[in-house]
Amino acid sequence: MSTGRHYKTIVGHLTDDPHTATELVQRLDDDVLVHLGAAVADEARRRAVETGDPDAAIADGFETGFGRDGLAVLPWISGPYIVCPGGLVGRNRASHRCRFVSVDDTWVWDSNELIQEDKRSSPGADEGFRAVALIAIVEGTRLDVVSGRLKSGQHRVERVVSYEVRTGDLVEVSQRSVTPAGMR
Repeated sequence: MSTGRHYKTIVGHLTDDPHTATELVQRLDDDVLVHLGAAVADEARRRAVETGDPDAAIADGFETGFGRDGLAVLPWISGPYIVCPGGLVGRNRASHRCRFVSVDDTWVWDSNELIQEDKRSSPGADEGFRAVALIAIVEGTRLDVVSGRLKSGQHRVERVVSYEVRTGDLVEVSQRSVTPAGMR
C-alpha cells in the first residue's frame, strides 16, 4: 500500500471512530508521543490564527470581559480562542486590586501560547489598565485566574480559580482562597 493510501486509511479510521485515536496513541513510543503532542498544539494555534478573527474577539473581550468593579471576569471560549481578560484597578499607585491569567504556570503575556493581546488604560477616574489576551484551545492547557491586592506596599494573592482544557471545553478544576499566614 502506498504511503498516501495508508495515511488516508488511518485518517479515515480516526474520523469514523475517535476511540481509534486513543488506540493509536497508546501504541506510539515516547519520542513520537512527545512530537505528536507538540504537533497537535502547533496545529491548534495555527488554525486559531487562520480561522479566527482575533480583533473581533478582543473587541468583544473589552465589551464583556470586565465587571462593574472594573476587574476582569473569568476566561471563556469564543470561537477558536480562550479569551483571557485581565487588569488592575486602583485609586492610587500604593493600593490596587488585580486579576490576571496564568497559562501553564506562566503569565499569559509571557506565554508561548499567546496569540494576541491588547492593553488599554482603564476608563474613568481609577488608575490602572485592562488587557485581553487570546490563546488557542489546546487539550490539557491549564489556566489559573489569580486575584490579588496591593495594600500598604504589600501585594498578596487572595483567590485562585483553576481551569483545564478538556475535550475542547474550559473546565473549572479548583477554587481556593489564599489566607496570609497569621490571619487564620
